[in-house]
Amino acid sequence: QVQLVESGGGLVHAGGSLRLTCAASGSIFSVSAMGWYRQAPGKQRELVAAITSGGSINYADSVKGRFTISRDNGKNTVYLQMNSLKPEDTAVYYCDAAIICSSCPYENDYWGQGTQVTVSS
Repeated sequence: QVQLVESGGGLVHAGGSLRLTCAASGSIFSVSAMGWYRQAPGKQRELVAAITSGGSINYADSVKGRFTISRDNGKNTVYLQMNSLKPEDTAVYYCDAAIICSSCPYENDYWGQGTQVTVSS
Protein backbone atom coordinates (compact mmCIF):
# COMPACT_ATOMS: atom_id res chain seq x y z
CA GLN A 1 0.00 0.00 0.00
CA VAL A 2 1.23 3.46 -0.92
CA GLN A 3 0.43 6.72 0.87
CA LEU A 4 1.22 10.36 0.20
CA VAL A 5 1.27 12.54 3.30
CA GLU A 6 1.35 16.32 2.96
CA SER A 7 2.28 18.93 5.52
CA GLY A 8 3.12 22.61 5.74
CA GLY A 9 -0.10 24.38 4.87
CA GLY A 10 -1.53 27.20 6.94
CA LEU A 11 -2.54 30.83 7.14
CA VAL A 12 -0.15 33.54 6.00
CA HIS A 13 -0.35 37.23 5.12
CA ALA A 14 0.11 38.37 1.54
CA GLY A 15 3.80 38.52 0.71
CA GLY A 16 4.63 35.74 3.12
CA SER A 17 6.05 32.29 2.53
CA LEU A 18 5.12 28.68 3.17
CA ARG A 19 6.84 25.39 2.43
CA LEU A 20 4.79 22.31 1.60
CA THR A 21 6.17 18.81 1.98
CA CYS A 22 4.81 15.55 0.56
CA ALA A 23 6.31 12.20 1.47
CA ALA A 24 5.44 8.96 -0.30
CA SER A 25 5.64 5.83 1.80
CA GLY A 26 4.74 2.16 1.65
CA SER A 27 5.71 -0.63 -0.71
CA ILE A 28 7.30 1.51 -3.41
CA PHE A 29 9.37 0.20 -6.30
CA SER A 30 9.87 3.51 -8.09
CA VAL A 31 8.55 7.05 -8.27
CA SER A 32 8.61 8.99 -11.51
CA ALA A 33 6.87 12.37 -11.75
CA MET A 34 5.77 14.19 -8.61
CA GLY A 35 3.80 17.38 -8.47
CA TRP A 36 1.51 19.81 -6.74
CA TYR A 37 -2.01 20.76 -7.76
CA ARG A 38 -4.41 23.17 -6.13
CA GLN A 39 -8.14 23.67 -6.06
CA ALA A 40 -9.82 26.88 -4.96
CA PRO A 41 -13.53 26.98 -4.02
CA GLY A 42 -15.68 26.84 -7.13
CA LYS A 43 -12.74 26.23 -9.43
CA GLN A 44 -11.22 23.22 -11.13
CA ARG A 45 -8.10 21.57 -9.82
CA GLU A 46 -5.04 22.98 -11.59
CA LEU A 47 -1.40 22.06 -11.90
CA VAL A 48 0.92 24.25 -9.86
CA ALA A 49 4.27 22.57 -10.47
CA ALA A 50 5.66 19.18 -11.42
CA ILE A 51 9.10 17.57 -11.38
CA THR A 52 10.33 14.35 -12.95
CA SER A 53 12.77 11.93 -11.35
CA GLY A 54 15.43 13.40 -13.62
CA GLY A 55 14.75 16.92 -12.42
CA SER A 56 12.77 18.39 -15.32
CA ILE A 57 10.38 21.00 -13.97
CA ASN A 58 7.17 22.60 -15.14
CA TYR A 59 5.38 25.53 -13.48
CA ALA A 60 2.02 27.17 -13.97
CA ASP A 61 2.49 30.67 -15.37
CA SER A 62 0.76 32.14 -12.32
CA VAL A 63 3.47 30.89 -9.93
CA LYS A 64 6.63 31.25 -12.02
CA GLY A 65 9.28 33.23 -10.18
CA ARG A 66 7.49 32.82 -6.83
CA PHE A 67 7.23 29.06 -6.24
CA THR A 68 10.03 26.48 -6.35
CA ILE A 69 9.49 22.73 -6.57
CA SER A 70 12.20 20.29 -5.54
CA ARG A 71 12.47 16.65 -4.56
CA ASP A 72 14.59 14.22 -2.63
CA ASN A 73 14.56 10.97 -4.60
CA GLY A 74 16.15 9.04 -1.75
CA LYS A 75 13.26 10.01 0.54
CA ASN A 76 10.50 9.90 -2.12
CA THR A 77 9.63 13.41 -1.02
CA VAL A 78 8.63 16.51 -2.96
CA TYR A 79 8.66 20.07 -1.69
CA LEU A 80 7.00 23.30 -2.76
CA GLN A 81 8.56 26.52 -1.54
CA MET A 82 6.00 29.30 -1.95
CA ASN A 83 7.21 32.89 -1.68
CA SER A 84 5.50 36.23 -2.29
CA LEU A 85 2.15 34.59 -1.67
CA LYS A 86 -0.98 36.32 -2.94
CA PRO A 87 -4.61 35.99 -1.82
CA GLU A 88 -5.35 34.27 -5.14
CA ASP A 89 -2.99 31.46 -4.11
CA THR A 90 -5.56 30.45 -1.49
CA ALA A 91 -6.61 26.86 -2.17
CA VAL A 92 -6.32 23.28 -1.05
CA TYR A 93 -2.98 22.00 -2.32
CA TYR A 94 -2.70 18.35 -3.33
CA CYS A 95 0.40 16.27 -3.88
CA ASP A 96 0.43 13.85 -6.80
CA ALA A 97 2.92 11.13 -7.68
CA ALA A 98 3.27 8.47 -10.35
CA ILE A 99 4.39 5.35 -8.51
CA ILE A 100 5.06 1.72 -9.27
CA CYS A 101 4.42 -0.22 -6.07
CA SER A 102 6.48 -3.27 -5.18
CA SER A 103 3.78 -5.73 -6.23
CA CYS A 104 2.37 -3.74 -9.12
CA PRO A 105 2.97 -4.54 -12.80
CA TYR A 106 2.48 -0.93 -13.87
CA GLU A 107 2.48 2.68 -12.71
CA ASN A 108 -0.43 4.24 -10.83
CA ASP A 109 -1.26 7.80 -9.91
CA TYR A 110 -1.52 8.55 -6.18
CA TRP A 111 -2.87 11.63 -4.42
CA GLY A 112 -2.38 13.12 -0.99
CA GLN A 113 -5.24 14.19 1.24
CA GLY A 114 -4.70 17.89 0.58
CA THR A 115 -3.49 20.74 2.76
CA GLN A 116 -5.15 24.13 3.07
CA VAL A 117 -3.21 27.26 2.18
CA THR A 118 -4.90 30.54 3.03
CA VAL A 119 -3.35 33.90 2.14
CA SER A 120 -4.94 36.94 3.75
CA SER A 121 -4.79 40.38 2.16
